[in-house]
Parts: sequence; C-alpha cells; structure tokens
Amino acid sequence: QFVESDDDEELLFNIPFTGSVKLKGVIVMGEDDGTHPAELRLFRNIPHMSFDDTAKEPEQTFSLSRDPLGELEYPTKIARFSNVYHLSMHFPKNFGAETTKIFYIGLKGEWTEAHRHEVTICNYEASANPADHKLEQITPQTHFIS
Repeated sequence: QFVESDDDEELLFNIPFTGSVKLKGVIVMGEDDGTHPAELRLFRNIPHMSFDDTAKEPEQTFSLSRDPLGELEYPTKIARFSNVYHLSMHFPKNFGAETTKIFYIGLKGEWTEAHRHEVTICNYEASANPADHKLEQITPQTHFIS
C-alpha cells in the first residue's frame, strides 16, 4: 500500500497529535525509481495547512535520498520541534516522475500529554460597590465640651 499524488509530484500531509511531541527524526520510504520524493519540508503547528500555505518558510528542509527499505533517518533540529502539536509534511518534488509515491513515513520522538487549560470565567469590578463590602459599623464617639 502507498500514497500517490494526483496530478503532479507534490504531496502534503497534515498530522495532528493528541499531545505535545518532541520530534527527533523522520524516515521516508518510497520506491527505488523516479517516484521517490526528493525533498521534504517540515512545518510545525499550522493546523489545516493547504498547498497555498507551503509558500511560507519551513522550519526545516531535507534533501532526500532514494530509500526503498526505510533505513535512512533524517534528524530534525530538536530546538525547533520540541513542542509540536501539529506537523505538516510537504513533498514538493521527486526524482523526475510525474507522480510521487510514499510507502512509509516514520516519526521518531517523545510524546507528552497536552495540558489543556479550561476556560476561566472571571468577573472584575470597574469600581467598588459599597454594598458588596460590608463592614462592621463603627459607633462614632462624640465629646461635648461644656
């Protein structure tokens, strides 16, 4: 089984994670012919990325070698990929064929559970309301001098 591009050699994968990932490496496996991808561009934390968004500067770019057995691992810059919740993989070109085929994508890294902060509803006072801040009544002492 494999994924094949439609009309040209470009492929785009959007991979959402259920937690936070520290991505350390990528493996891409294709055929030993012109359909193997020749370049990989990684983007992080851009949900619902489209081909129009691939004009942006990627976090990291790899020149891929033909790897039909999945033996080559491409190390990522861990500082840039230490808190990833969505990964986009753009394959802009291959080794000369009209379409691109990918048989396997491997991601190496560490997953941690996402810390989701619930919505906090707060009310703030623009000015103090004396009715909300009741104090014990102070009995006034009056002294009459005669």
